[in-house]
Amino acid sequence: MQLALQNATLLKRYKRFLADIELPGGEQTTIHCANTGAMTGCADPGNTVWYSQSDNLKRKYPFSWELSQTKAQDIICVNTIRANQLVEEALLAGKISELADYRELKREVKYGSENSKIDFFLSSPGKADTYIEVKSVTLLDQGQGYFPDAVTTRGQKHLRELTELAQTGKRAVLFFAVLHSGIDSVKAASHIDPLYGKLLTEAINAGVEVLAYKADFILGDKTTEIDLCQPIDFAQ
Repeated sequence: MQLALQNATLLKRYKRFLADIELPGGEQTTIHCANTGAMTGCADPGNTVWYSQSDNLKRKYPFSWELSQTKAQDIICVNTIRANQLVEEALLAGKISELADYRELKREVKYGSENSKIDFFLSSPGKADTYIEVKSVTLLDQGQGYFPDAVTTRGQKHLRELTELAQTGKRAVLFFAVLHSGIDSVKAASHIDPLYGKLLTEAINAGVEVLAYKADFILGDKTTEIDLCQPIDFAQ
């Protein structure tokens, strides 16, 4: 994925969807933040913000927060919309070996007894139908990556439904898209959401597969490249 980004300095994030930044010339402005999570460690004042600009004149805030660059020089994709885009790009390019060689990919397919929509559905003659739920991982704590960064009832529901799929013999995959350059392995954040950790263990025992792939970031003068291609460990 290539993005045209500009940089600024983060002043503060507030009201979940907004952040104030200072441009290189000293001007201050407000940008949109497409992330409803806690963003722990991703939104510290003084961090470098990399933002995109929309040509849509109807938008109140034309700038969108895409990446954070911490004082430790870690790069984090904070725009949660990008996670599914990066996974789809990697799937279509065959970069995820465990999920390669499927003929058809569908998005947002309804499934489960709790009326969810799976992020990706893969099918191919002679292969088991595969359901993939994507989660964006950006929480780094003492060298370890974790998901979630806050209690997630939605994530709990997805685990219950993936477990049901696996119990009926279908291939169910929980895919951690790791969008933090400092994370080299992922664990369930049971200290943040104990029920999520419990449900994840039950899902794995039922046959749900867990994959974790990390994004590479190349910051350029005109374009920034993000490539989800590096498998990393999931530590149960």
